[in-house]
Amino acid sequence: MAHRMRTLGRRTRAWASSSSSSLNGRIPQTARIYAALGNCENDLLQEYSNRLESKLETDQTRTGSNLQQLLQGQRNVKNLRNISSTAAIQHQEIGMPSLSPTMTQGNIAKWRKKEGGPVAPGDVLCEIETDKATLEMEAMDEGFLAKILCGDGSKDIPVGQAIAIVVDSEEEVPQFKDYKADKAVSSSPPKEKSAPKEEASKPSPTPSPPKPSSPSQSEPPNLGTESTIADAGDRVFASPLARKIAAEKNVPLSSLKGTGPNGRIVKADVEEFLASGAKAPSQRPLERPLPSLDFTDIPNTQIRRITAQRLLFSKQTIPHYYLTVDTRVDNLLALRTKLNNLQEASGGKRISINDFVLKAAAMALKKVPECNSSWTDEYIRQYHNVNISVAVQTDFGLLVPVVQNADKKGLAAIAEDVKLLAEKAKKNSLKPADYEGGTFTVSNLGGPFGVKQFCAIINPPQACILAVGTTEKRVISDSEGGFTTATYMSSTLSCDHRVVDGAIGARWLGAFKSYIEDPITLIL
Repeated sequence: MAHRMRTLGRRTRAWASSSSSSLNGRIPQTARIYAALGNCENDLLQEYSNRLESKLETDQTRTGSNLQQLLQGQRNVKNLRNISSTAAIQHQEIGMPSLSPTMTQGNIAKWRKKEGGPVAPGDVLCEIETDKATLEMEAMDEGFLAKILCGDGSKDIPVGQAIAIVVDSEEEVPQFKDYKADKAVSSSPPKEKSAPKEEASKPSPTPSPPKPSSPSQSEPPNLGTESTIADAGDRVFASPLARKIAAEKNVPLSSLKGTGPNGRIVKADVEEFLASGAKAPSQRPLERPLPSLDFTDIPNTQIRRITAQRLLFSKQTIPHYYLTVDTRVDNLLALRTKLNNLQEASGGKRISINDFVLKAAAMALKKVPECNSSWTDEYIRQYHNVNISVAVQTDFGLLVPVVQNADKKGLAAIAEDVKLLAEKAKKNSLKPADYEGGTFTVSNLGGPFGVKQFCAIINPPQACILAVGTTEKRVISDSEGGFTTATYMSSTLSCDHRVVDGAIGARWLGAFKSYIEDPITLIL
């Protein structure tokens, strides 16, 4: 603005100077005009200067205010840091430990220490229920248990989440009376999360008119999610959107003919049915009301839930196949009687048929190591250790303690290990070293339950599991053309076909059968 006013003044003075000769008697008028313009220029310059000074004062005031706020914020942050660092020094958060390689969460079975009480290194703080067993959690440092964040019965606590607070001195305990963890854990199992509201609130796109010539273009085929509806014993395939529209319009999918891939019912088929004016048959309600049932809900233990998840994963992802062989065990029973007589005389444990089975399985794995393996996407891992997992049924669920290096142990040592592990399993006191590292599993339902034959589910990441049935007398022909009786036992090998081919599984069963039918070779 100042620049424009100066330019205007210079042009006015130049005009007045050049026109003075022609103005003659109008010189006084020209002078007045020049004076007025000069005064206007001075006034505008003064106003511009005043506005500029006012703006600078305002900016300085704002800058000073912002600077004061910034300094105050820095002081607040410093105070918060001091408080946080002080609190961190005063207490230690005890997190949920990872007590097994497969553990991602755990339950608090029972606290052994009370709030406010002293703790020392090695003291048992609480009992934690893992996916394998109930284990004791020991204190690592000396202090006082100021706060229990997850009480008795707390379930599904993620590994690493704080479960308790320990402080250095007893005077600091009251400061954590109202302390709360970042994530509270309830004593009941978590509820399933509902679908996000944003997805439900999204308006459905306006359906395009069906095109009979290319029905697949009206809706892209969803090959990964097919809805199956059973009606009158027939299986009907329909897309999720077609199923939704049919349910809203009360249209039975069994009355539609699908034009999608492989006869799949798509949205266009339902819309064409509705556009044709066809009347859907009314669905009659059930003629008989469901009978009232008397039942009891038994809460699932952590062991049972993890076992269920692993078995479901095994059946859904591992291609099982099964091989069964009958073995004659008369020689084994005779040798077992002699060995047990020696054991009783020396005060040792009695040897069971299952102990012979474990030893024979271990020796067969040394002969056919391909069965002592596990599958990964990049390679097949073949183990050099022969560690036999033994399935044990308990009140808490199915547990599988491990007999380490079974191929290097004698029958008496295996009998000792199995009995000790079974007792610990039934008391739910197995340690991680007792159930980790298995490479092959044996499940025996014959001796204790009299089951003749069954097929077991593979225990991942292992590749095989042997299911052992009971012994039974059979009438067979002898070498002289007559008949005699013999004792047989059925055994079924479940194999992961990704790791163990059929011929390899048959070789292993052949080696196992030879050891069982000639048990002297187990002692050599």
